[in-house]
Amino acid sequence: MGLFSESLNSFDDLFSHQLEDVYDAELQLTDALPKMADASSASDLRNAFNTHLMETRDHVKRLEQVFQRIGKSPERHTCPAMKGLIKEGQEAISATGDPSVKDAALIASAQRVEHYEIAAYGTLRTLARQVGLNDVASIFQKTLDEEGSADKKLTAIAESHVNQQAAAAR
Repeated sequence: MGLFSESLNSFDDLFSHQLEDVYDAELQLTDALPKMADASSASDLRNAFNTHLMETRDHVKRLEQVFQRIGKSPERHTCPAMKGLIKEGQEAISATGDPSVKDAALIASAQRVEHYEIAAYGTLRTLARQVGLNDVASIFQKTLDEEGSADKKLTAIAESHVNQQAAAAR
């Protein structure tokens, strides 16, 4: 089911749909990150994926706290965007060839995921603030900060050695 395939009659409907979408996205990601870590040849990249897996599990718990805070049971609406991003990541996981080039492809795929999550959590934070759920907005801000840090860590790994090694592959 798509994000907006149901009626949006209230701001609460919009907030709930966004929350259910990102909940599904995070759950999809908990399945994908171990595969990305296993496919990595660079130890720092593998460690970054494993660290982000632990953070992602915390993100799921936080989202469940938000559901509880707003009086709803955690519910998933399939996030087609994350499904597509993970499919792209799977292509990098399955690729053969130079390991450093594959690592660069994994980073590119992971950063697309991070950017999607940054957009999703920024939106949820803003929506929560709009309706006075400042405690919920703070939860989203904490996750947003962690997603930004993960993105920066991936950039640092790419710039410190992975991209140079990939560029040298012929």
